[in-house]
Amino acid sequence: MKLILHYLYRHIAVFLFSTFFLTMEAIADLLQPTFMSFIVDKGVANASINTILFYGAIMLGIAGIGAISAVMRNNFASRTSQTIGKELRKDMYHKVQQLSLENIDRLQPASIITRITNDVTQVQEFVNSIMRMMIKAPITCIGAIVLIILQTPKQAPVIIAITAVVALLTFGNIKIGYPKFGTVQKRLDRLNGVAREFLSSVRVVKAFNAEDRETQKFDTASLDLASANVAALRVMACFAPLVNLTVNFGIVILLWISRNHEAAHIGKLMASINYMTQVLFAVSMIFNIINTAVRAMASSERIQEVLNEKPAQVQPADPLAPEIRGDIRFENVSFAYAGTGKAALQNINIHIRAGETIGIIGPTGSGKTTLVNLIPRFYDVTEGRLLLDSCDVTQIDIKLIRSAVAVVPQKPLLFSGSIRDNLRWGNETADDAEIREAASIACADSFIRETEHGYDTQLGQAGVNLSGGQKQRLSLARALLRKPRILILDDCTSALDAQTEAAVLNGLHNMCGEMTVLLISQRIYTVRRADRILCLADGMVQGFGSHEELMASCKTYQAIYESQIGSEDNVS
Repeated sequence: MKLILHYLYRHIAVFLFSTFFLTMEAIADLLQPTFMSFIVDKGVANASINTILFYGAIMLGIAGIGAISAVMRNNFASRTSQTIGKELRKDMYHKVQQLSLENIDRLQPASIITRITNDVTQVQEFVNSIMRMMIKAPITCIGAIVLIILQTPKQAPVIIAITAVVALLTFGNIKIGYPKFGTVQKRLDRLNGVAREFLSSVRVVKAFNAEDRETQKFDTASLDLASANVAALRVMACFAPLVNLTVNFGIVILLWISRNHEAAHIGKLMASINYMTQVLFAVSMIFNIINTAVRAMASSERIQEVLNEKPAQVQPADPLAPEIRGDIRFENVSFAYAGTGKAALQNINIHIRAGETIGIIGPTGSGKTTLVNLIPRFYDVTEGRLLLDSCDVTQIDIKLIRSAVAVVPQKPLLFSGSIRDNLRWGNETADDAEIREAASIACADSFIRETEHGYDTQLGQAGVNLSGGQKQRLSLARALLRKPRILILDDCTSALDAQTEAAVLNGLHNMCGEMTVLLISQRIYTVRRADRILCLADGMVQGFGSHEELMASCKTYQAIYESQIGSEDNVS
């Protein structure tokens, strides 16, 4: 609730205006039965047309004021709730951008999406309810009860008893319903996760005819969500009728108490019944808003969890800003992913000199990608130190590091927009000549020119209208356009044919100059031209040296070489 109040306080002026108009609307509603009793008791009873017209005109004026107040209240409430929703999404998105990959892994992307969308919507609806109804309902309820007691004091005990019972029922609803709506949001996370996983791997699913299996997973998650919703709504389904029954039972008692009411005061009896109806309406309104509040509180806790999340990587108070040349040193580096018991890297001690091209090879799961992910500080080492140009990377401004590093992942990531826009992610100020040069080195210029609109060709989400090899080449061109000091190529030529890969590697060799290049690959042919080769297995260094040195001393490298070269000899 503190989160909601914090954002409401930002718009306190608008909130107060809305409260003012809400109060005016509530007062207008409360005055109507009183003036109606005047018409009955003073006008109709005395057959006075003037009295009827007089009080009728007053009622009409009050109704007009109430209508204008309702319009203003709705306007302020809608605008404020939408603004708060926008601010919450913006703040959460900004916070997520500041988090490290370790934080995002723990929170889970599907859950983050649910919190930014559905949870914010729950809070937004609650804010709208507060400004439209929550203040009006208590004013109406309390005002109606006070007016009943003032007009018919004998009815006070009944009114107090009804109020106490309704309060107990409302408290019970909150106590039981709150944890159930929290469960609903968690089940929604799971459903979004299943849907997201399917959509991101739809080609694999279709290739393996696994639609039935995925449908079953989705149905299970959907059923779990439906069951959680039913359990939560069942609470409301039990308590809401009890509240209505209590208030209606009170109306019956009031009628019984007033059975011998004098005819001259029939108007007061009508007003009392009208006020009880308003109490019933107000209580029902409060009850519905409380259910909305229960959901909003569960959602606000989940939102607050994201906003309170502390980045796993802490920026130094006085960061260093060395000239990054690309000299990299691992000193007794070990690393384990959060929540896993096994170390992904163990006791890594290597020195990569600036300007070197280092090939990295090893079996699947040997820690190749994990190793290079430490350099741009996607993760921080668990033990030991990682030095960049003789400075501990944890003491360097993280933006400076990432401005000097370009990463080309194995799975290329492209964005909706033109090819030109995607390439300019590497360098926003690059001109057309620089873009074409980078694309040429990556062997992408030829296929780009063959498209209908060339560099202005629009790409679908994640570059869905391109082949895997084309996406890899665009991803490489984007990195080259940045002209980084350290270039990390994470098996980024895996989708290329041998001839295209050779052309790309030749272009890189001619361009690199003083650039430090880390080239991960599963192919001996790809890494053997590197200045030195790092061979990993089970997160440990098996060998580090030239191709000839590893062939003479590293059994793991020998086994990889023999398996690949042997298969090629057999084919020939």
